Amino acid sequence: MQSPALPTPGAPVFRAVADCAVLAEFGSRIEGPVHEAVLRLDEALKRKPFDGLLETVPAYVNLLVVFDPLQCDHASVEQHLRGLLRGAAPAQRARAQREVLVCYEDELAPDLDAVAERTGLSREAVIDAHLRGHYQVFMYGFAPGYAYLGSVPEAIRLERKPAPVRGLRAGSVLIAGPQCLVTTMVMPTGWWVIGASPTQILSPEAQRPFLFDVGDAVVFRRISRAAYDAALP
Repeated sequence: MQSPALPTPGAPVFRAVADCAVLAEFGSRIEGPVHEAVLRLDEALKRKPFDGLLETVPAYVNLLVVFDPLQCDHASVEQHLRGLLRGAAPAQRARAQREVLVCYEDELAPDLDAVAERTGLSREAVIDAHLRGHYQVFMYGFAPGYAYLGSVPEAIRLERKPAPVRGLRAGSVLIAGPQCLVTTMVMPTGWWVIGASPTQILSPEAQRPFLFDVGDAVVFRRISRAAYDAALP
């Protein structure tokens, strides 16, 4: 019996990026099967790299494959990727489940009441929905350690604010649309701030600087303000 082929929710579209990368696009919407196809191709490429491969960057619906243009070109890289897609799917990498502590109290959650009002839920119902969400790390982007998590429960999904707010504290727990994020530095944001976490997502000097790998599951655990203060680094 033959091994199953790599999952492809529609044949990917390959695009040349500058003179040193190929983008394999599997779709245009944030969906589990699409992202799973991205992860499977990334894993296959790690197992069977080509000469000149420098880096892969998985995202929501696509995989960026960066190469040395002195060793290969867009056509040869695309040919290698197509061969991987025709081949047997690699065994799925074991994906960790990571816990993130979150406090929803007082000034740590400045938008929690606004989210409750706009969704028609109570403050506690918003918190409960957030805690019950099934989150997965879809990609890193924007700033070091910024892991974009999906998927926020439908009941508490809101569009971004019309204007960003400056000076947001590091460790803020944000939601916007289907996405959730824990900030790693002081920054402006137009997302909704519903809590804060003392969990260290980014450790720049560590051998492993990021807490998560793309594909990891994430669960949030509620803590009190006293526990939050005690857990701060």
